[in-house]
Amino acid sequence: MDTDTKTDKLLLSCGILSGLAYIATDLLASLLYPGYSFRGQAVSELFAIGAPTSRWVVPLFSLSSVLLLAFAVGVWRTAGARRLVRALALMFACSAVVGLLIWSVFPMPMRGAERTFTDTMHLILATNPFVLVSLILAIAAFRGRLRVYSAVTVIIMLVPAIAAFSYARALDMNQPTPWLGATERLAQYGYETWQVVLTIVLLRRQDRSRPDDPSR
Repeated sequence: MDTDTKTDKLLLSCGILSGLAYIATDLLASLLYPGYSFRGQAVSELFAIGAPTSRWVVPLFSLSSVLLLAFAVGVWRTAGARRLVRALALMFACSAVVGLLIWSVFPMPMRGAERTFTDTMHLILATNPFVLVSLILAIAAFRGRLRVYSAVTVIIMLVPAIAAFSYARALDMNQPTPWLGATERLAQYGYETWQVVLTIVLLRRQDRSRPDDPSR
């Protein structure tokens, strides 16, 4: 195995590490935040301004985004002449940048705090259209079971995401949000799982195909 192939596989493997880092951080922070409701509170509240877990959730979530950016480079390098896959790589890169901005620059305030420009930017960035576009591109770029799985993931992600965003006003007014955390996580975990599966598929195709093989 030459150096370039090893580098490509290492970069692609970051797609798995990114998803696992995000989920593991979320689960651990939920357990260590006193009184936090995994079902009823948003992921963003784990790194909100003043949250007791923010000081280490922010760097760990940022690590997840950096790993996603490395994965995007790997997807680009192994895309060959496939323009749709290169476009997919760009969507991963844009999503990573959006994540870094959300974690480090525009965290939301804790519940009950006065709304600020940072909070507004957080809500805007949290919509992250690059996630949905990446799934649509995957549907167009790949065939067979991966195409079907990508289409199913769109549904798995969109339905609970819409339900989660319906709580935005209640969250802003410090009202109960009984299923906000559950619906948001169903959408996010569904997408992270798809990312891991995509990574495994790309790694397997990297093993058995030439980097410039347009049939992959």
